[in-house]
Amino acid sequence: MVERNRFGNLVPHLVLWIGIIIVAFPVYLAFVASTYDQATIANGQMPLLPGTHFFENYYRTIFIGTSGTTREPVGQMLFNSAVMALSIALGKIAISIISAYAIVYFRFRFRMAAFWLIFITLMLPVEVRIYPTYKIAADLNLLDTYAGLALPLIASATATLLFRQFFMTVPEELVEASRIDGAGPFRFFQDTLLPLSRTNMAALFVILFIYGWNQYLWPLLITTRDDMQTIVIGIKKMIVTSDAITEWQIVMATAMLAMLPPVAVVVLMQRLFVRGLVETEK
Repeated sequence: MVERNRFGNLVPHLVLWIGIIIVAFPVYLAFVASTYDQATIANGQMPLLPGTHFFENYYRTIFIGTSGTTREPVGQMLFNSAVMALSIALGKIAISIISAYAIVYFRFRFRMAAFWLIFITLMLPVEVRIYPTYKIAADLNLLDTYAGLALPLIASATATLLFRQFFMTVPEELVEASRIDGAGPFRFFQDTLLPLSRTNMAALFVILFIYGWNQYLWPLLITTRDDMQTIVIGIKKMIVTSDAITEWQIVMATAMLAMLPPVAVVVLMQRLFVRGLVETEK
């Protein structure tokens, strides 16, 4: 039994708080900058306490926009990013769990060859196949569409591998019991495998949602209209490199708004996320 003492608990807590301060302080500065006017930030004498322009800056950010190279309000960018991230996360999970189910529970020729072909795609990230992917999307008229933002990124060899490994741990007795009860393949999948896979799907949803939300290269290529760009692209376009002055209060407000959906997903699904990562017995 490990003996507990005050000194032994003090050191890890102190290290933890130091790490939290190092990570959180830049975020706090971004929030403070989003509550001041442009002149206060530009003169380099911004205080460490929030200012009085909070509602003004955030209202303008969400509903009006900025004077940078993009003039779209951030509310539209948030919607575009949310559609893209949700489509990628849900699409990857749906396709991967069905693919893993077919590979594990159906006996057909070249079953393992199909699995290894899926697995090999891990060596081909979107950056490697960017040109043929863009060419196909353009030929299918998917430019500046939500389908174009999500469909080329919707397949996931990693999720298929994870679901396959989990399905292989499901006791064979459950399959036999379902057959005795007269359950077909679809009912076994719906009533048995899906409930057992809930924590795995939750963990993957958090990871894949953040992956889709933070995409930069593909949305940059597939969108040409400002009203279809995601918030990650919008932040970059708000930073002016010419003689014009960047409206940093709007940029910081946009950055704060861009962090809210991923943080909300992690907080709301934290318990299922942790269980999905650490549970070994279902």
